[in-house]
Amino acid sequence: MPSFDEVLKEAGEFGRFQKRVFFLLCQTGITFSFLFTNVVFLGRAPDNYWCRIPGAAELSERCGWTLEEERNFTVLPLRLGNRSSSGECERLDIMWDTPVSCASPLARYSNHSAGNLPLATCHDNWVYKQPHSSIVSEYNLVCGSAWMLDLSQAILNLGFLAGAFTLGYAADRYGRILTYLLSCLGVGICGIIVAFAPNFTVFLIFRFLQGVFGKGTWMTCYVIVTEIVGSDQRIVGIVIQIFFTLGIMILPGIAYLVPTWQGIQLATSLPNFLFLLYYWVVPESPRWLLTRKKGEKALKIMHNIAKHNGKYLSPHYSEITISNEEVSNPSFLDLVRTPRMRRNTLILMYAWFTSALIYQGLVMRLGIVGGNLYLDFFISGAVELPAALLILVTIDRIGRRLPFGIGNIVAGIACLITAFLPEDIPWLKTTVATLGRLGITIAFEIVYLVNIELYPTTLRNFGVSLCSSLCDLGGIIAPFLLFRLAAIWLELPLIIFSILAVVCGLLVLLLPETKGISLPETVEDVEQLS
Repeated sequence: MPSFDEVLKEAGEFGRFQKRVFFLLCQTGITFSFLFTNVVFLGRAPDNYWCRIPGAAELSERCGWTLEEERNFTVLPLRLGNRSSSGECERLDIMWDTPVSCASPLARYSNHSAGNLPLATCHDNWVYKQPHSSIVSEYNLVCGSAWMLDLSQAILNLGFLAGAFTLGYAADRYGRILTYLLSCLGVGICGIIVAFAPNFTVFLIFRFLQGVFGKGTWMTCYVIVTEIVGSDQRIVGIVIQIFFTLGIMILPGIAYLVPTWQGIQLATSLPNFLFLLYYWVVPESPRWLLTRKKGEKALKIMHNIAKHNGKYLSPHYSEITISNEEVSNPSFLDLVRTPRMRRNTLILMYAWFTSALIYQGLVMRLGIVGGNLYLDFFISGAVELPAALLILVTIDRIGRRLPFGIGNIVAGIACLITAFLPEDIPWLKTTVATLGRLGITIAFEIVYLVNIELYPTTLRNFGVSLCSSLCDLGGIIAPFLLFRLAAIWLELPLIIFSILAVVCGLLVLLLPETKGISLPETVEDVEQLS
């Protein structure tokens, strides 16, 4: 009986059928990038807010004050005194529950100097000029609760981590396309609930679930694409990430046109429902069908692929075998039992962690450094396109290892230089920071490919799932590391990023080169790589 790869070669390894399916599934990269990075716009800090004095709302209504007039009466005295308070996290410790003058509501405190008026910490009575512009103003994620914005992104990445294991298992057990379609449905439904969440707890619960299902869409579309093409078409793994970059470039346009965070959330979630139409055009992975002993269905799909590719399968292809089967119960010990496998696993785990932490950190940093957020975000996405092109041009010429290491080292050096460049040369600071984003993008995209090529067939799925879980761990830590360290010194996170990236760049140079070699089939094959 012929093997699946032999049948695929006769049916066409990357013909018209695969190109159509590839293009359709690549759209998932756009919507996943929305979910991955939209916190920059959902959690944008409000431009102008202050803490309201108890009774101020009623007094403002009675006196006919505008919001600006109320702000002047409640916040201006704080700034006139010898205090650093801006009125955002503190308020005057008074209550306007008795009749006071509309023209001079602070007259009864005339015996106090402006700098000695009593103060109190604000807890829940903030006023925003644009109350629904972001989740920060919607759920009062300011002052002592500012860390909850970090939590919202960490919860999303926790969902990615849970999705990698639960839906990764489901895709192996129940099928790729079924898991993909249910994940798309889940992302859409959870996205709608997030947009209309009545409180922050509900927001977090369904943001977590959206992360679970979002990871399911990205992971299964990636697997389907790679399983229906020939072994010589590994480069599709890089190309599919170009669509992730396109999503990053589209997102600031959506955020610019849609003024509320609910609108942005809906605009980036609802497109997932369109992917349900793929039920009629994207088949189940024939490789997966063979692992489940469903050879007849797999053969029927292969005949369909051949037909669309203008090919013809010989009638003697009545059965197909799959040459290698997965280990029934792989464990972490299988990945570290032998010397080279152990070295590869530990370095790849660190590379996934570092790439995700720095990448997400640099993306979210755009929301706190000032400037034109929409333009800066678009440019930061556009710079990822050259990264993909550089990878496509170099990895089959000079190999994987050198671009992998250089990408990390360039990112680290660029972060370090950016941290110490003066603010009065914004064009230079932006240029160097962009170079850092380019470097870490190259590293992040290559780690996908290298991870697949450094594990044997019997452990490949498990090895990639385990190592890439460190990517989600990096994403969980990134917002806390960025926002809390930036509160101490805005550029401090860049120092940490630079150290992590340079160390990673040196470590990946210890990995074996995989350019031009066949995928390893056994652990012994991996041990022989040099």
